[in-house]
Amino acid sequence: NSLELTEKLDRAVAELSETLPADVRVSTDSFRQARFIEGSIDNIQKSLLEGAIFVVIVLLVFLMNFRTTVISLVALPLSLLVSILALKWMGLTINTMSLGGMAIAIGSLVDDAIIDVENVFKRLRENFARPKDQRLPTLSIVFEASKEIRTSVVHATIITIVAFVPLFFLDGMEGRMLRPLGISFIVALFASMIVAVTLTPVLCSYLLTGDRVLRRNEKEPVVSRFLKRVYRRALEWVLAHKKAVLGSTVVLFAGALTVFFSLGRSFLPPFNEGSLTINASTMPGISLEESDKIGSQVESILLEIPEIRTVVRKTGRAELDEHALGVGVSEIEAPYELADRSRSEFMADVRRRLGVLHGVNIEIGQPISHRIDAMLSGTKANIAIKLFGPDLSRLFTLGNRIKSSIADIDGIADLNVEQQIERPQLQIRPKREMLAKFGITLPEFSEYVNVALAGKVISQVYEQGKSFDLIVKVKNDARDEMEKIRNLMVDTNDGRKVPLSYVAEVTSAMGPNTINRENVKRKIVISANVADRDLRSVVNDIRKQIDASVQLPEGYHIEYGGQFESEQAASRTLA
Repeated sequence: NSLELTEKLDRAVAELSETLPADVRVSTDSFRQARFIEGSIDNIQKSLLEGAIFVVIVLLVFLMNFRTTVISLVALPLSLLVSILALKWMGLTINTMSLGGMAIAIGSLVDDAIIDVENVFKRLRENFARPKDQRLPTLSIVFEASKEIRTSVVHATIITIVAFVPLFFLDGMEGRMLRPLGISFIVALFASMIVAVTLTPVLCSYLLTGDRVLRRNEKEPVVSRFLKRVYRRALEWVLAHKKAVLGSTVVLFAGALTVFFSLGRSFLPPFNEGSLTINASTMPGISLEESDKIGSQVESILLEIPEIRTVVRKTGRAELDEHALGVGVSEIEAPYELADRSRSEFMADVRRRLGVLHGVNIEIGQPISHRIDAMLSGTKANIAIKLFGPDLSRLFTLGNRIKSSIADIDGIADLNVEQQIERPQLQIRPKREMLAKFGITLPEFSEYVNVALAGKVISQVYEQGKSFDLIVKVKNDARDEMEKIRNLMVDTNDGRKVPLSYVAEVTSAMGPNTINRENVKRKIVISANVADRDLRSVVNDIRKQIDASVQLPEGYHIEYGGQFESEQAASRTLA
């Protein structure tokens, strides 16, 4: 649980801070997912409360009776309590999506109870209006009135529940996100139906059957009488103009279909997480000092923006990190608070200011959204254009051509091509005939090269309570020149030593800094984010532009990934 873990971390940091030197301060406000979670849950709790208040107001206005309002409202807390118990039983948590399901359901939770109460009250009034000797027992009136609309209540509830069932067929992340919403909505609605057909009639028999109550409410509420008069006139007009009504309905339906298929599509609504995650990448091979300077420039620019409070930067990521990155890549967290500007204005300003940096690829996202994109396509951007082919140099050239062709498409932001450069390499190729002559196997040769040049951990040294790896390899001055490497001595099986150049070709060459593959094929990624436009339209424009302006050689092809791919799959499942 993120909130519980955050509290524990805060306590641990507070304890650690007491033992730190006076000039060392630990800052914990760079990014807190708990803040986003708490903000989201607070918003939905507020919506739930406001929704409940509006339900009370509407019931009082339309029923004009305190008792009928109370009976109808009983369904609200009971249904929500059943939902919470069901979530607990299923091992789920109260989160943004499960609370969202309750917020959506809140207007529907009293529907069944209102129908039941209203019909019972109407039949009781009609019965009270009869002469005393013709009145039926109130309990039988309540029973018959409730039974009269029971089938309608059950059918209407089940139809609404069935409409939410497709959510449970969604796979992947969208399924994980929307399933709690569907569960909480369906359970709450089902609970409200059970309340309406069991508890509501019982409450009606206790609270609505007294003569004093019925005498005070002999007539229908004023609002109902007024609406019935308006509805009567409207209904008479509609029945007198059947063709016009049916014709306009067909036209509106066709218009609605046209609008539906022309609407923009996105995978997820845009979040406001209150923090930016900015990736600033330069050419591979840059020194750590130079990369640090560029990272500092990015920080300085960000801190000039009034909404940004602080920045935290990581330049490079260690090899054993889950997201290993070279020293040419900096990842910056920048929490912000919006005040006088909208989020789109703020984002446009951030992109404009960072756009002055030359030779730096900037990618702007948010902490959670960034990770969602990385999970979906392996790229921290909304759209990943994956270019596959055998030759890396040609892939890089084609990638830049694609970037140039789509750069002017409306809605594209943070357009980048995966950096690919040639770097100097030392290549050691074994001479198989010579290895066989000296009785050296290929695994032995490979182990010798690895141990001599890269080193091998053979033990650990303990010093002042700390452990250090003990590594064996040739001395640095024996491998600082290619000629010295060629003269490294290799043991043969007959006890002799021969220079490395006898059994291998040692040459200097140029090679790629990284080789990325997917399904065994080499690839390069052109990534982009979407700003102020829907995802599907942008991808459609990208496809058209690439098809029209970029001719791919034989053996090269493009695949589209990211949120767009997941949106298509989810749309097909829901349809």
